[in-house]
Amino acid sequence: VQLVESGGGLVQAGGSLRLSCAASGIIFSKNAMGWYRQAPGKQRDLVAIITSGGNTNYADSVKGRFTISRDNAKGTVYLQMSSLKPEDTAVYYCNADVQYYRGTWRPFGSWGQGTQVTVSS
Repeated sequence: VQLVESGGGLVQAGGSLRLSCAASGIIFSKNAMGWYRQAPGKQRDLVAIITSGGNTNYADSVKGRFTISRDNAKGTVYLQMSSLKPEDTAVYYCNADVQYYRGTWRPFGSWGQGTQVTVSS
C-alpha cells in the first residue's frame, strides 16, 4: 500500500487549501479513508473520514470548515479546508483503512508521509 499526500503549504488565517491523498495497492473503493493531523508535541487526531458509500464524519473543531471527498476512479481522497485558523497548523496524514471500533473511527491501515499545513495569524 502506498499513500502520497500533497497540497499542504503556508496560508494566512481565513484562507483555504485542498489536500490530496493518492492511494495505490488497495481496493480503494472498498475502504473507508481518513484524514488525521498531528501538531508538534501532540497526538495524532482524527480530522475527517469518508466511508466507501460516501458518508462522512468530522471532528467538531473542523465541522462547517472542512469537507472530505473521494474519487474512486482516481483512487484519491481530498480534504478541502476553508476558513483556516492558526490552530489548524499540523502535519496532515491520510489513512487507507479507517474502521468504526469501540465508539470511534480508528486508523488500521497504512499512513502516508504527511503534508505540512501552516496557518499564520
